[in-house]
Amino acid sequence: MPQLVYRRYGGSLQVDIPDFNTLIEAVRIPATQWMALACPLEGIACDPRFLSLMDSDGNNRIRVEELRGAVDWTAARLADRKGADAGSDVLELSALSATASKLQGAAELVLRTLQATDTTRLSLEQLRTSDKALRDAGKNGDGIIAPTSLPDRLRPLAQAIIAAFPAVTNRAGLVGVDVALVQRFRAERTALLAHLAGRDAVFTWGATSLEQAKRVHEVAPLLDGYFVQCRLVAAQPEAAASLRLRAERVEGALGDLGAMGKAAGELPIAAPDPSGVLVWSKLYRGPGYEKLEAFHQEVATPLLGDGVKLTDTAWRELSAKAEAILGWQAKRDSSALHAVADTLATVSDEELDALESASREDLSLKGTLDVIAELERLVLYQRWLLLFANNFISMPSLYLPRMRALMEKGSLILGGRKYTLSVLVTDRASHSALTGQGTTCILYVKVMPKDGADGYEVAVPVTSGRSTDLVVGKRGVFYDVDGKEHDAIVTQVIRQPVSLWEAMTMPFMRIGSFITSKVEGLAASGDKDFNASLETGYKQTVTAQPPPAAPAAAPAAAPAGAGLAGVLAAGGIAFAALGSALAFILTQVKSLTLVDVITAATILAIVVMAPAGLLGWMKLRRRNLALLLEGSGWALNDRLILTPGVARLITRRPKLPKGSRVDRSDLVRGALRHAQDDDEAESMSPWARLGLTLVVLFVLGWQVRTPVTEWLCTYNWLSDDTCRMLLPRLVPTALPGTPDAAGTATPAAPAPAPAK
Repeated sequence: MPQLVYRRYGGSLQVDIPDFNTLIEAVRIPATQWMALACPLEGIACDPRFLSLMDSDGNNRIRVEELRGAVDWTAARLADRKGADAGSDVLELSALSATASKLQGAAELVLRTLQATDTTRLSLEQLRTSDKALRDAGKNGDGIIAPTSLPDRLRPLAQAIIAAFPAVTNRAGLVGVDVALVQRFRAERTALLAHLAGRDAVFTWGATSLEQAKRVHEVAPLLDGYFVQCRLVAAQPEAAASLRLRAERVEGALGDLGAMGKAAGELPIAAPDPSGVLVWSKLYRGPGYEKLEAFHQEVATPLLGDGVKLTDTAWRELSAKAEAILGWQAKRDSSALHAVADTLATVSDEELDALESASREDLSLKGTLDVIAELERLVLYQRWLLLFANNFISMPSLYLPRMRALMEKGSLILGGRKYTLSVLVTDRASHSALTGQGTTCILYVKVMPKDGADGYEVAVPVTSGRSTDLVVGKRGVFYDVDGKEHDAIVTQVIRQPVSLWEAMTMPFMRIGSFITSKVEGLAASGDKDFNASLETGYKQTVTAQPPPAAPAAAPAAAPAGAGLAGVLAAGGIAFAALGSALAFILTQVKSLTLVDVITAATILAIVVMAPAGLLGWMKLRRRNLALLLEGSGWALNDRLILTPGVARLITRRPKLPKGSRVDRSDLVRGALRHAQDDDEAESMSPWARLGLTLVVLFVLGWQVRTPVTEWLCTYNWLSDDTCRMLLPRLVPTALPGTPDAAGTATPAAPAPAPAK
């Protein structure tokens, strides 16, 4: 019995399952020590047939007990488990245990069917090829034989049986016959032949008996009604008056063809005779007259030999024979074999026995063919069971860079980085609702195959780098587990800090975004107001009509100039406000040293970044990949902690190829220089740029001239004569150390200490 070893992967303690013998013991540990308790069939990168065999209850999920049952079933049938350790899809027949003798026989049958040269081993491909070969040979093990698998002499009979009864389909999907169907054919054939044998006793009118019987059946309601009326009149003669139309009924129907036809339809076919005799010449010309007259001429007279009258007794005998004929025909037509009734006599019992024998021979293979299905189960379990357990009981593949977990869908290349982990998402709303509760940045990416197949969506964790450039609509390339390339587009971002630096700088980015949005809003608003002012001034200029009597007053009343002047005045005021603000800033800063400025900036950065960094550090420590899998339907016992090392493995920027060299020169600058030499310059000349710069500097200097001059004079950067010359003209205050209006000298500021 191997000793179980628990190893730590990224902070998670997991049992190590290196081989199948260890797996037999590992499935016995408590379920609370398993990494997963259940998983969906969707999104698992292994053979779909293996997953369907594992799902014993058919609920599209694999649970703990189903995995345990699969391991026990496989262990009982493999004496040598080296193939299971290697995950091989080739079964060595010598590896089968003594309890797998039926599997041994099934494997030999498959190898014989395929005429394989090596009879000591059987592959999964051979198994699936043999399944088709056995089906093509008509060997299904279900006893249902398709006509194509029968000898030529039996095919017409088999096709007749198939046409007569509900179809039965074999494992190959072909319609055929089985023992039950042949036996039912025997019983139906015997009954129908016995029924056909009594035809002559019923068809007493010869070859036209069926047609004559149908004619009798057509007029039966009219004649039955007439002879009943005859019996009524015979028993109560006064009833004859009630069988006639009253005069008022006839008068009321005059002129109305519909009413007259309805009234005539209520009359008997002839005057009722108490003796029960119908004289054909006394028929009323009612609605049924033509039908009765044709019956008289074509049926009654030839069959009865009396063309003058029809008695009640003769009619009842005629009707009884007709009903017997129709009843016999109805029973024949109700038989499942009525379509081949005329050829049933040619079917021999030997042919039916041959069909039954072929069906029983195929049915005798049922046990062997069922074992072949179990043989496929064993090969699939040998190939996938150990690997599946290492993605269910333990999950080391999530933490090892050279291994790919079964739940992974592929790798994403986006924005210069490679994201190696992705899981299938079938319901993004519920998945994002769960991952949004965590602290991991998640991308939802729509994968669009190039071959026209249906697209699917994956969830990709972002574990390193920066998340600010990841936005909805960004495109990349996705490589699935088979290495196929597909287009990919980001559909949703669950944004969280990806690194400690990003967490610390995120407040500044938010502040910058806020200020940028406000400035852009103010600029847009100002631009709108300026355009509105220009539009108003233009309209006033166009619509203004100067009065002819007072031409001297026209300049004062011109609204257009006033509007433009107002705009320029507003611009000047805004510029002056900007200069005043700059002057205030310089006034405040002049009292600070460089050390004070650096200290203030450092304190501000610490105040903002320290709480954000602490909060980001706590979020990064709590990053958990379990939410990523649980959103896709997995039931997990433990957290899948995302350590810094694992984070760098999942999201990384590949290095440059080994031996490559980076050329630091910027080729664009050289290209621009050549373009400037070849093209005509359209930008400002250097002298124009210098002039514009001097104008801007002069305007800014003029706005801050007073505080700058005071500062220069305060620290003796200018001579006393220069300060006395400049300041009285600029401000109404005296310089330090100069007498004021009262003759009192303003104390001078201490001179700065000499530099050491």
